[in-house]
Amino acid sequence: MGLPLNLTVKMGSYLIKQKIKRVEKFPLIVEVEPLFACNLACNGCGKIQHPASVLKKRMPVEQVIGAVEECGAPMVSLAGGEPLMHPQIDVMTKELLSRGKFVVLCTNAVLLPKHLHKFRPHRNFAWMVHIDGLRERHDESVSKDGVFDQAIEAIRQAKQAGFAVYTNSTFFNNDSPQDVIEVLDYLNNDLKVDRMEISPGYAYEKAPDQDRFLGVEQTRQLFKKAFGEGRRKKWRLNHSELYLDFLEGRTDFECTPWAIPSYSLLGWQKPCYLMSDGYAESYRELLEDTDWEKYGRGKDPRCDNCMAHCGYEPTAVLATMGSLRESLRAMTG
Repeated sequence: MGLPLNLTVKMGSYLIKQKIKRVEKFPLIVEVEPLFACNLACNGCGKIQHPASVLKKRMPVEQVIGAVEECGAPMVSLAGGEPLMHPQIDVMTKELLSRGKFVVLCTNAVLLPKHLHKFRPHRNFAWMVHIDGLRERHDESVSKDGVFDQAIEAIRQAKQAGFAVYTNSTFFNNDSPQDVIEVLDYLNNDLKVDRMEISPGYAYEKAPDQDRFLGVEQTRQLFKKAFGEGRRKKWRLNHSELYLDFLEGRTDFECTPWAIPSYSLLGWQKPCYLMSDGYAESYRELLEDTDWEKYGRGKDPRCDNCMAHCGYEPTAVLATMGSLRESLRAMTG
């Protein structure tokens, strides 16, 4: 299905401006992590492995706004950690929306019912709830029973209150094509979320469980089978057609890590939010002082099995914009 119309227009006009200005590297989305603290300890995430002194920190709203305006991305993903643990996350969101940004707030949704009243539905705002499987699988992934039911109830409450709700599902090597089908069918047909993102699990260096991440061929086979029999067209997937082609091995791309920069309490993360080769103090420093050519499959072994949307979706979007055929395909689904 791709992006919602208002976001498609926003991104399209932004991309045209970059082309007219002949800007070589520019952000499509900026991921901001205003805290690393979380109320869960997921097996595939290494964020809460930071020292206690770092986990206690909360980024000021002014610092978040400054980083977003510095890089100029039209879309902001507020992540973490668990963003709803930040005492000013609602203020942060309102300030970004007032500046014309499209904001996605990523959450495990456990705290969502408690904080929902602080937010208002907006055409440029969506909740992004992490759902990594149905009940048993999801609860095992987050290492806590009952979280799936809490997240589903929170999604229902947000939908009833008029909010757009997206989901983000990460799949690992212990997931079968049928697991993928069941999760996406449930989210699409039963829960009726607005958009769904999917991603093959990436091996965070600090993740507690390092034995569950997918290789390239495993990823291609998993999604090729899951997408079969016309299912891909029926699901409201929040991805470009070319990125979905990439996931199932119909096409291949190089990574575009600079297109989704990550800003956190430690600074601008080099080269992307999945890897940490140091931090830059400014966005300009990130662009100019990072050796982008040394990253990607066949260049850095840490990249060899990565097919995550943070690196490859931007490549697919740029390829779509550069092709009339693909642009028409994106509009028609």
